[in-house]
Amino acid sequence: MQFSKFEGLGNDFVVVACEDPEAIATSDVIALCDRRRGVGADGVLMVLPPRTPDALARMRVVNADGSVPEMCGNGLRCVALALASSGAPNEFVVDTDAGPRTCRVETSDSDTVVSVDMGLVKFLGDVHLDIDGKPHTFHRGDAGNPHAITFATGSRAEMEHIGLALNAHAAFPNGTNVEFATLRERSIDLVVFERGVGFTEACGTGACATVAVACALGKFVYGSPVVVNLPGGPLSVSVATDGRTQMRGPARFVFRGEWPRPCLA
Repeated sequence: MQFSKFEGLGNDFVVVACEDPEAIATSDVIALCDRRRGVGADGVLMVLPPRTPDALARMRVVNADGSVPEMCGNGLRCVALALASSGAPNEFVVDTDAGPRTCRVETSDSDTVVSVDMGLVKFLGDVHLDIDGKPHTFHRGDAGNPHAITFATGSRAEMEHIGLALNAHAAFPNGTNVEFATLRERSIDLVVFERGVGFTEACGTGACATVAVACALGKFVYGSPVVVNLPGGPLSVSVATDGRTQMRGPARFVFRGEWPRPCLA
C-alpha cells in the first residue's frame, strides 16, 4: 500500500488514496499509526471519490485508536495539500463527514498555507460537571465534531485526567475533544486533548470551536482573525456573526513510502 506522510503544525497523518472507505482495516490503521512499530501518526486520512457533484474528493478520518471522528481541520489542510500536489487547482471542495468544505492552497518558496471554510461552528451552551468532587464548567462547541472548552488550565497530568474523565462521562455519550484555553489580548494559547488520540500538537476544529465560544462570550469580536497558539504553532481563525468560520494555517509533505502489510482489501 502506497502512502504519504503529511503534517500540519505537528499534527501528523498517513494519507492514502482509496476507492473504498472500508479498504483499510481498523487493525491496520492502528498499526500504521504506531510510533514505534509503524509509520507513526495521529490518524489515517483516506482520500476517496467525492460524494457531492461539486467536490473534488472525499476525506475520511480514522484516529490512531481506530475511532472515526466527524471532522479534522488539520487533516483537511493536509488532504488539500496532497490533492494540490497531485495537480488539483488551488481552490476546490472536499467532502467530509461534517459536510463539503472549500479549501484554498497558497504555495510560496518557503512554505504552503491552506485556508479552509470550516462551515458553521457553534456555541452550544455550558455544562457544569463534578470531577473527583471538584466543580468544573465547560463551554460546549460544535465544529462538525464535539468540543468542551475550559478557561481553567492545570498541569499536563491534571489536563489528561480531565480529558479522560470527560470522554467517559454521560454528558458526552460520543466522547469529546477537550480544549484548555488561556485568553490573551489578541490571541489564545490552547492545549487540546483530542478524542481518540490524546494530546496533539495542534487541532484545527478545536481552535475554531474555542474562538467561536470566545466570540459568543464577548471575549473577541466576530469577524476579526484570532491567532490561536497551539504547541505545534499558530493558526488564524475568523468566526462571522452567523457562525461561518475560516481557518488558515500551514501544511507540509513529510515523506512517502509503502506499507508492506496487505491493508487494502
